[in-house]
Amino acid sequence: MAPYESDDAVGAAQDDTSRSGRRKAARYAVPVAVVGVAAATIGLVPALADSGDPDLPKISAQQLIEKIAKSDVQQLSGTVKVSTDLGLPDLGGLEDGLLSGAGQGGSGDGSSADPQAKLTELVSGTHTLRVAADGPDRQKLSLLERGAEYSLIHDGKDVWGYDSKSNEVYHSTAAGSGKDHRAEPPATPKDFADEALKAVDDTTSVTVDGTAQVAGRDAYKLLIQPRQSGTTVGAISIAVDAKTGMPLKFTLTPKSGGAAVLDAGFTQVSFGRPAASTFDFTPPKGAKVTEEKDGAKAREHAPKHGDIPKHGEDFAEGLKGTGGPTVLGKGWTSVVTVDTGAKGGLPTGSQGGDLGGFLGSLGEQVDGKFGKGTVFSTRLVNALITDDGKVYAGAVTKEALVKAADAAK
Repeated sequence: MAPYESDDAVGAAQDDTSRSGRRKAARYAVPVAVVGVAAATIGLVPALADSGDPDLPKISAQQLIEKIAKSDVQQLSGTVKVSTDLGLPDLGGLEDGLLSGAGQGGSGDGSSADPQAKLTELVSGTHTLRVAADGPDRQKLSLLERGAEYSLIHDGKDVWGYDSKSNEVYHSTAAGSGKDHRAEPPATPKDFADEALKAVDDTTSVTVDGTAQVAGRDAYKLLIQPRQSGTTVGAISIAVDAKTGMPLKFTLTPKSGGAAVLDAGFTQVSFGRPAASTFDFTPPKGAKVTEEKDGAKAREHAPKHGDIPKHGEDFAEGLKGTGGPTVLGKGWTSVVTVDTGAKGGLPTGSQGGDLGGFLGSLGEQVDGKFGKGTVFSTRLVNALITDDGKVYAGAVTKEALVKAADAAK
């Protein structure tokens, strides 16, 4: 099927999606040099496309966006696959320390079953998950590992996390949580498609790019591309179920080419109601149970996560509490900046420890009107840390970061 160009009404349809009242994903605290990495990748779920392009009725980009916005899938079960390739180097044992430290930053209890710690594993590599949903009060996500499984279950007011490897349990009471989010399946490409569609503005091209089959279902392909130069985002492709309007596959490719930074979607899906027993959970005998007393925090951790960085505003959201983030620029080339107050650049030597040495080995020294600093790069998110303690981050090129820092002086 030939592509169909979007029309002026795309923005109006996108506004409907923006007003859908979805909860934001839980934010994970990470070192400033990789703050954007977590915001860009935590919780993304990929789907593999089947062969064969179905012959479907023609549809405009506007109509397809409206179809996504009106999608109201309340029950489902299925298998999803998450593949994330940010081009990070092999961190050895330091990677586990950084990620576990980031995850434990929220609760401080050190439980391996704490979702804030466990779900950081989705930052890199390929992972298989099972998902199930039955309305707004019952969802389950299971991360399958070698010889082990981690499950995150929301059943009414209870949120349970269980790590079979360590036999540890995390429990929260999310009082009234069913009123706080929409009835939609947890951890599916729809979560990320909704966020991507919020990025659609006059800096964005939106087209229908033919059809595909995903997990045995006919789908349209929606293609979102930045019109601006200076961004590291090449394109976002969303496979939309032709019958229900629910996104089945989400793929984000970098401007530099090569493999997708994120490939998320269903490999198998059913829209029938899961068995009630799917959401039952009782701590196994001998398990260590950690109770979370903050109900509001528990609602954040319920398996209803998503979020990709649509523009700099998402990075700013993730940096709240670190000194007042500011967004510079517009659209896909916007950059978030925050003053950490840490003068003298990155910690080095005995003061920096493993983290300082690790960051220093990854960075590239740059200078400009702003002074001197270090740029840390991935295939999607780049960050500049200046010697006077300022951080500039975004899905933009190194040159765009330096330009933003110079303009801010």
